[in-house]
Amino acid sequence: MKKIINTLENEERMSTQSLMQEIWQAIDSGYTDFEINACGQHNIGGSAWSKNGEDLNFYITNPGQRVGSMGAKGTNIYVEGSAPADTGWLNSGAKIVVNGDSGDTTGHCAASGKIYIAGKVGTRSGALMKKDPKFEAPELWILKSTGSFSFEFMGGGIAVICGLDCENMPSVLGDRACVGMVGGIIYVRGNIKNLSDDVYLLDLDENDREFLRLGLTTYLSEIKKGEYFEKLSDFSKWHKIVAKTYEERQKHNDISLKTFRTNKWFEEIGGSIFSDLISDDFKSYDLVQTGISRLRKPNWKNYAYSAPCEYNCPIKIPTQKRFSLLRAGKIKEALELVLEYSPFPASVCGQVCPNLCLSHCSRGTFDEPLDVKMLGSLSKDIKAKPVKITHKEKIAIIGSGVSGISAAWQLLRHGYEVEIYEADNKIGGKLSQVIPEERLHKEILETELDRFKSIGVKIHTSTKVTTELFNKLEQNFDAVILAIGGHNPVVIPFEGYERLIKGLNFLKDCKNGKKYNLGKKVVVIGAGNAAMDVITEVYKQGGVEEVTAIDIQEPSAFEKEIKAAEKLGAKIMYPCFTQKITEKGVYLKDGRFLEADSVIISVGDRPIFDFLNKNYLDEKSRIQINEFMQTQNPKVFVAGDAIKPGLFTNAIADGKHCAENIIKFLNNETLKPVKEKDVIPEHRIKSEYYECYNSNCDNEQNRCMSCGYCRDCGLCKQSCPQNAISRIEKEDGKFEYVSDSDKCIGCGICAGLCPCGIWEMEENR
Repeated sequence: MKKIINTLENEERMSTQSLMQEIWQAIDSGYTDFEINACGQHNIGGSAWSKNGEDLNFYITNPGQRVGSMGAKGTNIYVEGSAPADTGWLNSGAKIVVNGDSGDTTGHCAASGKIYIAGKVGTRSGALMKKDPKFEAPELWILKSTGSFSFEFMGGGIAVICGLDCENMPSVLGDRACVGMVGGIIYVRGNIKNLSDDVYLLDLDENDREFLRLGLTTYLSEIKKGEYFEKLSDFSKWHKIVAKTYEERQKHNDISLKTFRTNKWFEEIGGSIFSDLISDDFKSYDLVQTGISRLRKPNWKNYAYSAPCEYNCPIKIPTQKRFSLLRAGKIKEALELVLEYSPFPASVCGQVCPNLCLSHCSRGTFDEPLDVKMLGSLSKDIKAKPVKITHKEKIAIIGSGVSGISAAWQLLRHGYEVEIYEADNKIGGKLSQVIPEERLHKEILETELDRFKSIGVKIHTSTKVTTELFNKLEQNFDAVILAIGGHNPVVIPFEGYERLIKGLNFLKDCKNGKKYNLGKKVVVIGAGNAAMDVITEVYKQGGVEEVTAIDIQEPSAFEKEIKAAEKLGAKIMYPCFTQKITEKGVYLKDGRFLEADSVIISVGDRPIFDFLNKNYLDEKSRIQINEFMQTQNPKVFVAGDAIKPGLFTNAIADGKHCAENIIKFLNNETLKPVKEKDVIPEHRIKSEYYECYNSNCDNEQNRCMSCGYCRDCGLCKQSCPQNAISRIEKEDGKFEYVSDSDKCIGCGICAGLCPCGIWEMEENR
């Protein structure tokens, strides 16, 4: 599918920004081929990729500077005619074909990809070309000649200058070529003068000739100059330029500082002028020091910081660890790891969670966030490891919702006996009672609830906790957790409020199969996630033609839930302040009227503490707890919506933290607030080491940037100029990288290139 863009219409020139936006929008719409009649716009064809991995093809006339700048792998750019400066600047994998000349700094800083020029190039072309060992080396092919200062500070890659029709030029490389060149190869045909002393000019060997034979065939085909193959394949006219090594560039007539001090300095001054002022041991010290003399030293701080996904997950699930295990082929361990944090990886992480981890994924700033929902769903059928009761203490949990099950799960895994008291006839709380099957499949939830039951928990269903029973639990158990959730629907006392249907009760009734006669028009007061669930169930009742949700503020529901409700046909209005409810509908304070046969309110739910004495509650009948989730009775703790409403992930985290506090309490340890690790600074994650989305990567574990968690790539070890870093394998299969202080000079290269931000430079005190 080709998109044609004319950038000059009715003498009105399109800006570069507008052109780029139109291209990106077209890519999002599925276009892969572009014919662009440009008018000097910059950066055409750069930094673009398709989500499904298809190649992008750009056919361009009259481009501006930096055509193909930072071009990605899978991008093909064809320029009809010449191009101005910076063609292929920072090329990162694109193929760029210019059917004409190219301006100054062509191929400047290119790191990968191929640039084919069907003419000559300008000054400083090929400067700072480089090669990253992870990617294919960049190539720059030029049919004729280059301007002066070409290939300055070249560090890698391959350049081919064919010198066609340049036989009378004094130098096809211009003046002062290859200054500061330290790597890469340049193949050149024709006269060469004023070449830098930093390089050697060599004859070709058979490998060079074979490379040129194959490469010329492709190159000449791309620029449509195949007729020149016979002329250019006379390799007697070609040479190869390579950089001298560091040692080879040192001048042999230099003398050491020690030699100068001992043989020249005192000899030339007669030895007596400063002898009464200067004492010299005549020892020489390196300018760059190791050991205690370094200004800085590196530390391998693996998992010292949280990845953004882990940090923004209320449960603190280390998703980066799970992907690391998958990369190592340890699939079972990866899927089991999440059970250390949550008994609901598939139900919550895989289905109902808004996945805050996903929305903060570092990969999302590069191309697309990782598919964390998929990872959670894969853990559905993982069996729980058997638990063994090793402690004499017993804990009672009132409520079997998400926070109660989470707390029980952690306590059982630590060897404590747990009994659950649930008023409903089944466990699972609101997951079981109110969430529509469109959001949470029944089979998935039942599988995870069965896994929870399998570890030996004692459950008393259809058991409402009264004051009498609570007092017995206080006496007979070593700790009690109040995980009763919020099951008292909030009703605002508008005039006519008695006509309202309570949203929570409505959802529970729908889950139990009850049918409502709601009429044709329904108004839902509230626009949170629960209200979106209400809308789903309203439409399932049948016969409803119009549903409107109103709120006093911007809806708090997740975007995907709002879109799902709107797809069903619902309208969402805000701000709307309700004045009264009548048999005709809802009157708003601004004078608007919403006709309604039924009005459902869903603005929140509160816990019911009617079994507690007033000592547990404040003047607003809210439970009083300290920072450790502990009530005025030290053995009674609270978790989940009984404290404050939140996400299911908040409830899981509450249950886990509550269990941790109880374990400390039962062991007479000092209770401490949960301490979070800092999130790794964004600038320490090096996205340059990862391929874009269009690399056809077929598994998420390879896309994970492993923020703050070493992926064992070995780049630090390979790149250390002093060979100071080594990898140590431990008996348990774990590993670490260490830096030898006797070799390390504190240069910071390891910290500068580590893709995961593991190495950290510290002041050497």
